[in-house]
Amino acid sequence: MPVIAGLQGLRAKQDRVEAVTTPPYDVIKEGTPLEKLLQNRPDSFFHVTLGPNPAEALQGLIDRKALVEDTEPCFYVYEQKWSPSKNVTEERLGVFAAVGVTPYQLGNIVRHEKVFDEKVEGRIAVTNATGYTLEPIFLLTKTSIQPILEKIRATYPVEYQLKSDFGGWNDLHGIASRVFRVPETAPEGQELKNTVSVQPLYIADGHHRYHAALMNRQTHAMAYIVEHARIQAYNRVINGTKKFQDIMGSLALKPAKEFVTPPKHVFALYSKQGCFTLDAKEVPSDVVGKLDCSILEKELYPQLGVEHSMILQKHHFDYYPESDLAGMKALVDKGEYDLAVALCPVSIDELMAVANRGLIDPRVVMPEKSTFFAPKILSGMILNKHGIRPPPK
Repeated sequence: MPVIAGLQGLRAKQDRVEAVTTPPYDVIKEGTPLEKLLQNRPDSFFHVTLGPNPAEALQGLIDRKALVEDTEPCFYVYEQKWSPSKNVTEERLGVFAAVGVTPYQLGNIVRHEKVFDEKVEGRIAVTNATGYTLEPIFLLTKTSIQPILEKIRATYPVEYQLKSDFGGWNDLHGIASRVFRVPETAPEGQELKNTVSVQPLYIADGHHRYHAALMNRQTHAMAYIVEHARIQAYNRVINGTKKFQDIMGSLALKPAKEFVTPPKHVFALYSKQGCFTLDAKEVPSDVVGKLDCSILEKELYPQLGVEHSMILQKHHFDYYPESDLAGMKALVDKGEYDLAVALCPVSIDELMAVANRGLIDPRVVMPEKSTFFAPKILSGMILNKHGIRPPPK
């Protein structure tokens, strides 16, 4: 079973946490307004995760006392609150911890995505240049940790309180965060440690961060662990080799009043020809085949003249969370893409079923671009000083 421990290393100084924290490195796209905004903030953690000299940038934050040393192993309970619409507030409560890094086949940390060694080389280089784990892996637990987290929130003082300002260019913009520091040796720290170790942890987001820690022979990776999380649909805009207008007659389309997230096994389509829904013809029984993204690839992609090898080619596909349906429509209206497709989100149970099947057969993984967890997790609040295992003899 997984083992967790308190984090120790560096953390943001209380009065500098808003200046330091950033979105995760992999959602900061080159040439975007978000990148420019963060580049112009001298104390932004962006300069460590994506700057040309991460070690120098990290040392600068230490010298300016934006980051301070904290050698006491602690857990950090992390509350996020946001308003997806007027008069509606949602929240997520999780905990930052160090999680023991073990091989996948042991089943302590369970993946659902394919990982590639070449994709982690850059992250390993940054980790080794700085000597710290910089960003967390997003993990799901089936163990009941929510009551413990709520007890900590109700009884511990607030360590950090902030409202992130990223100019509206990221889903973390405007989110209110509070963080509560819990020493590992405290009764609540021990309760968390013992409770989490009862069942495996499932990677929700950050597969390549965990894979980097594994390849780097690290003793621990930094993790953000939650019991409750919602998966957003990962929708897509498509330019097929065949125009949607030309294939409409071969599809059992139903006119729709608006472009909204559909129910399971139904696809919502938006084109210059209007809004439609399309029912799945057949729902397979296997854990991957019955996912809507798999059915879509099997039933609609051939009609559009696209195949699996094209799904990461931006001139054929781009991907957006279900919170950005309006943005997808705008791309179609401007003629940048021919068709927008919205899916029903994958459920947590579906994700875990694929992950559990993958323990038996490692070839079983979720399709690419099938899940989107939001909001993301702030980077730069806490950095963990990990150990390195000796190389095998």
